[in-house]
Amino acid sequence: MENKNALVTGGLRGIGHAIGLEYARNGFDIILWDVMDEGKDESIDLLKKAGAGEVFFNKVNVADLAQVSSAIDEIISKQGKLDVLINNAGITKDNLLISMTEDEFDRVISVNLKGTFNCSKSAVKHMIKRRSGSIINISSVIGIMGNKGQSNYAASKAGIIGFTKSLAKEVGSRNVRVNAVAPGFIETEMTKKLPPEVIAEYAKLIPLGRMGSVEDVAKVCFFLSSENANYITGQVIHCDGGMLM
Repeated sequence: MENKNALVTGGLRGIGHAIGLEYARNGFDIILWDVMDEGKDESIDLLKKAGAGEVFFNKVNVADLAQVSSAIDEIISKQGKLDVLINNAGITKDNLLISMTEDEFDRVISVNLKGTFNCSKSAVKHMIKRRSGSIINISSVIGIMGNKGQSNYAASKAGIIGFTKSLAKEVGSRNVRVNAVAPGFIETEMTKKLPPEVIAEYAKLIPLGRMGSVEDVAKVCFFLSSENANYITGQVIHCDGGMLM
């Protein structure tokens, strides 16, 4: 994996940060995108200590196609290629549908689903030319099973699954692979704030009896973009401890 690079959107915290670290441990050059730059110096330092080649950060709003296209072109200009794209950037604006505003719906779709479209569209043209590349889209079990108060989020994550399968069919003949990872109940800064009794109730729904870690998701992403997964495309890998089952 030496001399390869990976772009992680929403890469400064949570699952995105863990994904960056996993690729850094394997010697990748890492490109981080995030809509905010708070904590970027600390994240970059951790990636370098983990073994990353070079580390770059760009403040990019994935919902803005012009921004995304320009930032992808900058990567190609500097490094000549993009080996792996991980579409991780996402937001939630939870509300019951009867109370959900148009803005709450539109913003979630714009970042989660359109952001995946924007980044993939901008990156895949370069991958096609090189006849090499891997795109990994972060979906969610919520996109498969739904969840009360998250119709916008569920729609965006379900859309990512359909998008993944369609793009995989379009670019497979050019040796570009596209897969999705659907995390379940993962321990993040957000879930750590939940009351212990709530966490215990969620754990009852999971055959493995516990929440997953961000590292669990990161390892699946790395596998999907590695040579060990050369014959895998158009798939949705559930990283949920059996929760959806």
